[in-house]
Parts: sequence; C-alpha cells; structure tokens
Amino acid sequence: MIETLKIIFACIAGAIIYGIVHDQITARICIEYFTVFHPPVFVTQSPTLLGLGWGIIATWWVGLLLGLLLALSARAGSRPKLSAAQQIRPIARLLLVTACCALIGGLTGFVLTSHGFFAEPDWIAPPLVSSSYPAFVADWCAHSASYASGFVGGITLCILQYRKRVRVESSTATP
Repeated sequence: MIETLKIIFACIAGAIIYGIVHDQITARICIEYFTVFHPPVFVTQSPTLLGLGWGIIATWWVGLLLGLLLALSARAGSRPKLSAAQQIRPIARLLLVTACCALIGGLTGFVLTSHGFFAEPDWIAPPLVSSSYPAFVADWCAHSASYASGFVGGITLCILQYRKRVRVESSTATP
C-alpha cells in the first residue's frame, strides 16, 4: 500500500512541478491568458503568482488521475509489482515529452497566428489588444498540447508499465 501511495504522490508532485514551471513561462508570454480568460481566482497581475497558483490548480488533479492509473498498472493483481522508484524515470520522461509538445505547440500557434493563418475572433477583440493575439494563441496552444500529450502519454505510460510486469512474469516463469 505504501508503494502505491508513493506512486500517486510522485505523479501529483511531478504534475504540480511541471504545471508551475509551464505556467511561469506562459504567464510571461501572455498574462491575459490568465487574467482575462481564466476565472478570477487570484486578484493579481503578477506573472509569478499567477504561474504558481494556476500551475497548482490546473495540474494536481491530472497528477492524481495519472497516479491512480499508474499505481494500478504497476501494482494491481498477482503479477510482479513495480516499485515507486521504478516509476520516477518514466514519469520524468513523460513530463519531458509533454514539455517538448508544449514548446512545439506554442511556437506553432505563435508562428501561424503571426502570419495570419488564425484570424482573431470577435469574442476576443474587446478584452485583448490585437498585438497580444499571437502570444495568446501561443499560450493556448502550449496548454492544449500539454494536456493532449499528457493524456496520451499517461495512458501509454500505464500500458507500458503493465506490459513490463507481464514481461517480468514471463521471464521468471519456470517451464
């Protein structure tokens, strides 16, 4: 049970750390992404405080969900169990891939918007200065890419860890 809780905690901690770092960057790219287009949870214009607060709020639950699924994949049933320590590298790899996807998504959104491929919709015009639109789209794309790649990567990670248990079991089985 302790190993299961360690896996869940590792995923929550990893997600929160990722979220804080991610939001520290994106809050500096376009602060309006947080101050105008998010509910007013924090009354501040500080990108540091917004990144810290939203980095926690927007990711702890993702880490919990991944932690529960990963703990099941690594520990449930009669197959050989994987430890929490064995999950640290795969979790770190998932976060690194997610960060790369966020970077690619953000850059793609910024470049496409800067070159006129995404026109500014009417509903954005009043609260956002037109010159901030490419930065807003960069943030939106970076966040969307993080969630999408984290979801797909998290499911993939769970499948890979379960398959690892199957391989360990079959390699230790006696004929």
